[in-house]
Amino acid sequence: MDTQPNHCNGRGLAPALAVCATTSFLLAVLALPALADADAGATVAQPVIGARKIFTMLFLMLGPIKILVPFVTMTRGAAAALRRSLATRAVLFSAAALAVAGVLGRGMLDNFNISLPVLALTGGLVLFLVALQTVLQQATGPSRPRPDEPPPGLHLAFSPLAFPTVVTPYGIAAVIVFVALAQNNYIDKLVLAGVVLSILAMDWLAMLFAEAIIKRFGTTLQVFAVVLGVTQIALGLQVILHSLSMIGVFAERVN
Repeated sequence: MDTQPNHCNGRGLAPALAVCATTSFLLAVLALPALADADAGATVAQPVIGARKIFTMLFLMLGPIKILVPFVTMTRGAAAALRRSLATRAVLFSAAALAVAGVLGRGMLDNFNISLPVLALTGGLVLFLVALQTVLQQATGPSRPRPDEPPPGLHLAFSPLAFPTVVTPYGIAAVIVFVALAQNNYIDKLVLAGVVLSILAMDWLAMLFAEAIIKRFGTTLQVFAVVLGVTQIALGLQVILHSLSMIGVFAERVN
């Protein structure tokens, strides 16, 4: 059953080509709105979010911690080559989806007059509800795998690996918000693209070494996953409150 397409000669070349293709695609697509809107009119003042805060927020939403256990579960008994192909394809699908979401989301903001606070409020609500559900599920213990599950294959790369394991709904909302905040600033869009690519590279490496990571740090990761879930709940509430203050529901106090 050795029917893999011969698109790369050598195992070490495939990951490099995948990362290069992901980088080129994501940078080009995220930079597109900046070139298209170069002659746009004056913009309203928007909150400034630094690269470190963007990285922290996107790491919580798109990072590798939540991927390890699902990836090991869905690739149980699979060969190393299949796991490597799944990880690479999932990262490529995720990068393409985030780039398209950033472009389409910016277009929806302009075409349907959706304000940034409303979009941020929506993302905060989704993040809060999903994180709360995740923490509650962790309290009841992991679900047992079904005995009739189909064997792993490359069809898993798109769903459920890329969606919704790597690319979460609230992660997409966050990328749309950050792209909209960047507006016509080409440098800010490049910074955002670099942050997204670095997190996707971490996801790719985590999937390649998922079994070894879980064997060595399994208990620590369980504790960290709970902390991560609580942090996501708090982050969701913070985004909700900040969005409500931007809308004008109340005045946000700065400590």
